[in-house]
Amino acid sequence: MNISQAAAITGLSAKQIRDYEKVGLLPATARSGAGYRIYGHSQIERLKFIARARQVDFSLVQIRALLALQDDPNRSSSMVKALTSQHIDELSQKICQLQQMKDTLQQWHDACHGDARSDCAILRSLAHDKI
Repeated sequence: MNISQAAAITGLSAKQIRDYEKVGLLPATARSGAGYRIYGHSQIERLKFIARARQVDFSLVQIRALLALQDDPNRSSSMVKALTSQHIDELSQKICQLQQMKDTLQQWHDACHGDARSDCAILRSLAHDKI
């Protein structure tokens, strides 16, 4: 199948697929006589794996490690679990940071009169407050 068909099946864009090949997450694919990439079942499954990993915000470095573990028949699930546990910790930290940002924005929003006055607590906070 060609790259547009692979993109449709995996939910990735053709650019993402080319980028994943460029960075080595997807081995170079076979080419047609005209030079078009040809994707088989194993490449499609690998692209689906990458897409699912991206959906839960694994980085490309983490995905590379997960793929290496996926490809290693002698892997231990404890290695996969440790990598995932680290990622969960990172996501928890991001969630905390996002909540703090939201709380700050909410305070600024609540302090703004939102009327015809030129004085704006949001702009004043952005100009002077520390985040």
